[in-house]
Amino acid sequence: MRSSKRSLAWLLAVLVAVGLVAGACGKSSSDSSPNTTSASAKFDYKSLTGTLNGSGATFPKAFYEETIAGFKKVASGATVNYNAVGSGQGKKDLAAGTSDWAGSDSLVSDADKATFKGPFLYFPTVAAPITVSYNLSGVKSINLSASTLAKIFTGKITTWNDPAIAAENSGVTLPSTKITVAVRSDGSGTTSNFSKFLAAAAPTDFTIAAGDTVAWPAAQAGKGNAGVAQIIKDTPGAIGYVDLSDAKATGLSFASIKNKDGKFVAPTLEGATAALANATVKDDLTYSALNTAGAEAYPITAGTYVLVYATPASNASAIKGWLTYLLTAGQDLAKDVDFAPLPTALRDKALAQITQIQG
Repeated sequence: MRSSKRSLAWLLAVLVAVGLVAGACGKSSSDSSPNTTSASAKFDYKSLTGTLNGSGATFPKAFYEETIAGFKKVASGATVNYNAVGSGQGKKDLAAGTSDWAGSDSLVSDADKATFKGPFLYFPTVAAPITVSYNLSGVKSINLSASTLAKIFTGKITTWNDPAIAAENSGVTLPSTKITVAVRSDGSGTTSNFSKFLAAAAPTDFTIAAGDTVAWPAAQAGKGNAGVAQIIKDTPGAIGYVDLSDAKATGLSFASIKNKDGKFVAPTLEGATAALANATVKDDLTYSALNTAGAEAYPITAGTYVLVYATPASNASAIKGWLTYLLTAGQDLAKDVDFAPLPTALRDKALAQITQIQG
């Protein structure tokens, strides 16, 4: 028995050493790389109680619904709710103290930081492509560059057979159908990421200010990603920006977008993962995967975050448990609902940051 125990101790030591070496080989020398399986297994989910109310982005709605269901199975004494009202409202709710956590695809502006009740933390959770979805009878696939997209969304291109679109789609018969642009009516991280992509990739052609809300010159507006998807589905000639999960659920067609390397890439999880691989992560764990380099990178890839106070007013243990689940077992659920899990180095940094939550 004693020999068996020594063998087990040796094996555990080797596994720990391998984990440390792997962490040292990450992208950044400051990376912390705990074993995520161990982090999940060690957390005492059964002891958690209380209710966590969250609100925010519609972009990750399907992912949070999936992980909330999974979390309930391991933490039956705790309840997590999520109201998908848009990133803008989610940030306002957390600032006002009417929610325990916010879901957001966009960052808090310097001006808005003053409205929060104390320091808060960003926890990246997953990423996904923002599709450029369209409704054009007989056209099963289409290529669009950032320049052409910018002209469409600023009203400079108004029909589908415009020479700029035709030049990017040799051999495709394009109708003279009028283009109807579909956008968000609510403050939106999806809008922020889409407009920031256009501003970065086509600054000459995208001449309006990017952000959670944009003064689109002429468009039909829908609430949430699902609302935009429905406008596109119901309107021949429509085009709009929608997360991959909602676009697929609505049965929409989506364009291949020209990336920084000059290649037209379809919105896929593989393309999102390639974009994530070249994203630069800041000390606060925020990053942008928009218009990153890489032949396979999908250029309109957006990350999403959970925001929580560093010193929550209540339910600190439940918040820590919820975040631990999102960053461990939750990552295994991401692809099931069309989201790309985090790169290992970023996930491990986010897990390590949970220790900064007081209470």
